[in-house]
Amino acid sequence: MRIKELGDLSGEITVFGGPYSNVQALEAVLAIARGTSICTGDLIAYCGAPDAVVARMRRENVHIVAGNCEKQLGANALDCGCGFENGTVCDRLSAAWYAFANAQIGPSDRVWMAELPDIITFRHQAQKYVVIHGGATDVARFLWSVSDEANFLEELDALNMLCGDFDTVICGHSGIAFEREIGGVRWVNAGVIGMPPHDGTPLTEFLRIAADGALTFETLAYDVEGAERDMKSAGLTQGYDVALKTGIWPSEDVLPKALRR
Repeated sequence: MRIKELGDLSGEITVFGGPYSNVQALEAVLAIARGTSICTGDLIAYCGAPDAVVARMRRENVHIVAGNCEKQLGANALDCGCGFENGTVCDRLSAAWYAFANAQIGPSDRVWMAELPDIITFRHQAQKYVVIHGGATDVARFLWSVSDEANFLEELDALNMLCGDFDTVICGHSGIAFEREIGGVRWVNAGVIGMPPHDGTPLTEFLRIAADGALTFETLAYDVEGAERDMKSAGLTQGYDVALKTGIWPSEDVLPKALRR
């Protein structure tokens, strides 16, 4: 496990997940980011501009945790590594967008992705934060606001072995922002910026940490039509292009029943 320690941070911190090959959303969040910026990974996924997203992030001073997509592309793997069950909507749809992204990403980008850290740690307002993608036991682990507490405790134990004591975990991956307290630790999903959180609107989500340590989820408006055009130009018209506007995922089967519409 690669662990990147940022030390003591002050001022505001902007945390966002899942650009998902959506360069319009990435440009929008970078335009309003304040202070230190951290990304929870999955630069690459459903949308139509994977090469532009990687190029932009490589130019930016953003601290990035490796998502499962970066790990898979860095290893020249043939799928996104989410572990979707065969025949599910996610399994079928991921084949198209991953194949497109895999063809767009060059050798130097793959080397860069392979060297991204698995965990980022920092201190802010006397609190220790640990930033991961999905889980410590599995980079692509889906943890939701309604997941069993035992699943979170398993991840907290694994992180404690790696990072010592901490106060807050920030993750991404599952795509819907939430906060829970588990065993005296805050578990915060920062949401993703590249796809709406299955809530019926085109707005996406990210996290701000204020200078005084307060955490707030914020919505992000961006050029949805531009992102949709990129997807159609790439031939990625299997349903996620529609989801950009409707805010409803075509892959609802990945969600726990309690979060389905």
